[in-house]
Amino acid sequence: MLILGLNMFHGDASAALVQDGEVVFAIAEERLNRIKHYAGFPALAIKACLDFAGAKITDIDHVAIGQDSDANLAQKVQYALSNPAKILNLIRLRQRKQPLRDVRSLLAHALEVDSNALHLQQHHLEHHIAHIASSYYCSPWEKAAGFSYDGSGDFVSTMMARCEGNRIEVLDRVFLPDSLGSFYTMICEFIGYPQYGDEGKVMGLAPYGKDTLSERLGEVIGLQNGSFKLNSSFFKPLGSNQGMQVMPDGTVRLARHFSPRMVKTFGDPREPRTEVTQREMDLAYGMQHRFEEVFFHLLNQLGKRVSCENLAMAGGCALNSVANGKLFARTPFRHTWIQPAAGDEGLAIGAALHTYHAVLNQPRHFVMKNSYLGPEFSHARIESDLKKAGLPYRKLDRKPLLDIVAQQIAAGNVVGWFQGRMEWGPRALGNRSILAHPGMPGMKDILNARIKQREWFRPFAPSIIEERQREYFEHDHPSPFMLHVYKIRPEKRSQLSAVNHVDDTGRLQTVGRDENPLYHDLIRTFERKTGIPVVLNTSFNENEPIVCKPEEAIDCFKRTRMDVLAIGPYISTKTEIQ
Repeated sequence: MLILGLNMFHGDASAALVQDGEVVFAIAEERLNRIKHYAGFPALAIKACLDFAGAKITDIDHVAIGQDSDANLAQKVQYALSNPAKILNLIRLRQRKQPLRDVRSLLAHALEVDSNALHLQQHHLEHHIAHIASSYYCSPWEKAAGFSYDGSGDFVSTMMARCEGNRIEVLDRVFLPDSLGSFYTMICEFIGYPQYGDEGKVMGLAPYGKDTLSERLGEVIGLQNGSFKLNSSFFKPLGSNQGMQVMPDGTVRLARHFSPRMVKTFGDPREPRTEVTQREMDLAYGMQHRFEEVFFHLLNQLGKRVSCENLAMAGGCALNSVANGKLFARTPFRHTWIQPAAGDEGLAIGAALHTYHAVLNQPRHFVMKNSYLGPEFSHARIESDLKKAGLPYRKLDRKPLLDIVAQQIAAGNVVGWFQGRMEWGPRALGNRSILAHPGMPGMKDILNARIKQREWFRPFAPSIIEERQREYFEHDHPSPFMLHVYKIRPEKRSQLSAVNHVDDTGRLQTVGRDENPLYHDLIRTFERKTGIPVVLNTSFNENEPIVCKPEEAIDCFKRTRMDVLAIGPYISTKTEIQ
């Protein structure tokens, strides 16, 4: 049985293929068309899914979409009735979305087949149920609390559920305009980061701030009746696009979120690309503090209703790894399984697995043990692309490759590391990564000056072999998808100076040998040379989506000041290796 899962006409469009209950392939459209956060129809991603399975669109039995415009219609109407302009917005929104529901015609057009040849069944699933499904059905558990939160989806910002067996029972929803994601986005926009996806940047700014504005931000968002409430006077009213506009080229543009009251209370908003002042740092600190307060409150409410220590979580806000690292101490939950593609690209997996388990009532057997669900390229293809680019290269066996790459990292050189199948989700996890020494003074500045050109306050991540985590970090819950931030032990901070953030934390990736044998062995080889079982890991890109194909990695290597490219069994350097 083949089920195609889709996130379409929404930020981070994607496709995933589930074969007999197992996720065999998944990819975001941005990795193929190179348009970051692309929000159109994921035609290239669909073709990649089919190519991987050697299938045609006529072989697909079911197509599942992680959105349902008919969901929560009563709440939408009730909200709209409060103002005639809101009624018009609701009508416009439904009119605009109606043609997008004919998935059969969209597939037929994109893949150039007759729609009558498609015998698939079509399923629409409410946004946040798809998020929870993307986590719970990939987890190893038969029972868990389910939690999803983001800006909005199908007029909901937050969902709590009881998950058991094949069933996801929705316990509670938080409806718009109340949204933790909207609160975070609005503050980010106000302090000069207005682009879709900028929230992750500002999370790194928060530790530089002081606790001077948290109390005043309590006027913007507060706890109420076991949930939370936004003060609407600080926000512009929701429009027909619910705060997000998809442009004709598929890019995403955010509407302005903050109202004049924000300016009156906190001063003029910062212009993008101007100096970041202490006020912006303090706003970021207060924003993260209030976000965590509400998040932990909601999880504690959920913990009272679901007597289980397992938490299955997704939604764009689940990428807040700082909050994730603290929840063990602040809530009843002791184990988390967070979908690596916690943002909206993960809806494709959630919708497909929900169809298989909850709609078709098929038994569970799949566990997502790693995130390597994207395309892989043959040695012949890689070598051909190296020749086309005119790069000198050598082909090495596994052990010499690991030895040379580890030695280059130990010497302070920057390595582009392109191996195996591409990661699913926004994090580079050791297959499309740039690697460097985690403890070399100035390495963060070197990476930013030569390649990444990121904001000065954003930290780089450590990848550590899982069996050594407890020696270096003050928590031992694994973080295979780089979704937890933990304190680095005081005696290890000098060894990890390039990945130790200002608050002595690291957003770590734990690497198990069963998850990624080659990457694990590279870190072990680096440890033998340096005594450090950690490498600095950042995404293989330069102000673009993470590289997918060999030619993209080669082009990034050539145009930046990377020292070494290790791509498959081949190695290319810009200076002679001694």
